[in-house]
Amino acid sequence: MPELSGVYNVLEDETYKYELQDVKEPNLYRDIYTYSEVPKITFNHRRVPLGMPKEIWITDTSLRDGMQSVEPYTVDQIVKIYQLLSRLGGPYGIIRQTEFFVYSEKDRTALRRCQELGLRFPEITTWIRANKEDFKLVKDLGIRETGILVSCSDYHIFKKLKMTRRQAMDQYLSAVAQAFEAGVMPRCHLEDITRADFFGFVVPFVNELMKMSRDAKIPVRIRACDTMGYGVPFPEVSLPRSVPGIIYGLQHYSEVPSELLEWHGHNDFYLSVANACTAWLYGASTVNCSLLGIGERTGNVPLEAMVMQYGALRGSMDGMDPTVITEIAEFFKREIGYEIPVMTPFIGENFNVTKAGIHADGMLKDEEIYNIFDTRKILNRPAAVLVSKTSGLAGVAYWINEHYGLAGPEAVSKKDPLVTAMKEWVDQEYEGGRQTALSNHELEAKLEELSGGKFDKGARR
Repeated sequence: MPELSGVYNVLEDETYKYELQDVKEPNLYRDIYTYSEVPKITFNHRRVPLGMPKEIWITDTSLRDGMQSVEPYTVDQIVKIYQLLSRLGGPYGIIRQTEFFVYSEKDRTALRRCQELGLRFPEITTWIRANKEDFKLVKDLGIRETGILVSCSDYHIFKKLKMTRRQAMDQYLSAVAQAFEAGVMPRCHLEDITRADFFGFVVPFVNELMKMSRDAKIPVRIRACDTMGYGVPFPEVSLPRSVPGIIYGLQHYSEVPSELLEWHGHNDFYLSVANACTAWLYGASTVNCSLLGIGERTGNVPLEAMVMQYGALRGSMDGMDPTVITEIAEFFKREIGYEIPVMTPFIGENFNVTKAGIHADGMLKDEEIYNIFDTRKILNRPAAVLVSKTSGLAGVAYWINEHYGLAGPEAVSKKDPLVTAMKEWVDQEYEGGRQTALSNHELEAKLEELSGGKFDKGARR
């Protein structure tokens, strides 16, 4: 009999009810994951519909997954990161939640300090071991929601946990029941979903979770974890690697509402941002990220990237303040000592800096020619040039104008005699064997000398 879909609001053929396939041998998808070769991407030519939710948002794991990959942050650093996240996410909570550890006294002190700030967003959640003691701890801390690990691939169930699918499911469902008993909303982290038997384990397991949720009248959030970065965003790709297929399947076969569906990706194959955007487009309200992409191995989805993708997809920042991204990058460099690769989008030293003379010549005419957007307005970071052996007259002129704030009639052109003199000096430096770019300090000193003292830092010509 046809049924009215609660997701798409049309009559659909009765959905097949998938049951657990409690296999004796693990399904390791050896046709895709041979281990001795690059994992294969296979296609079945089945398309699923786009279905972006009415509301989308970002959650943060910088203080959980991110902090597992660097030296532990101090309490003060955690509090500062939390404040920066709140400012970046804005008053409407586009950065909706962030997750904390609660194992040590230091963890709990940092959590309490952040609670005392009284900020509405991001909501503080936790990640715990699935036992009664930890659920009670979360409840006593006044936390509404916590994450628990429910690994779903046979790699984890058979090889790591040494269980059958039935044993794993029963253990996971028991943990969720304990969360309900404690009055805590569970967030189930379906680890390694891109190597899991989707219809043989994932769908029947999530169906049981949704049934328990309805009976308990407590929501269950489903976090689909692309733990190894195997997910791909392309249409018509086969499961288990298809991000559109996973999101559609969780909605269509397990009736997980968009607002309870979250994507957590890693960047092992450079697809973390594309996969996160795809998860939004196909029905997940939430993408889970970390600041600067810091996380296991190649990292998580960079939160700052998804701030930009949100603005691109929605046509508005909806109250977010992207200039805070630059503050966050400076904080990580200055206070934490984290080295940001220079070519990193939005936050790297060379992000909106050019060294090529031909590019600098274009920027001298109009910076829009070689700058991706108004970085001064959006990120509080003006476009710049590095003066090197390829900068040319245009590069030197642009550096002088940008560095000293010269515009209009005050600005120097590449035909200015002072620019020519500076360019000749630059050429001599590199003819003498120099390999590195010239520092601002060196350029300032030489400009002051050649201009007879007319230029010093902040001076006008």
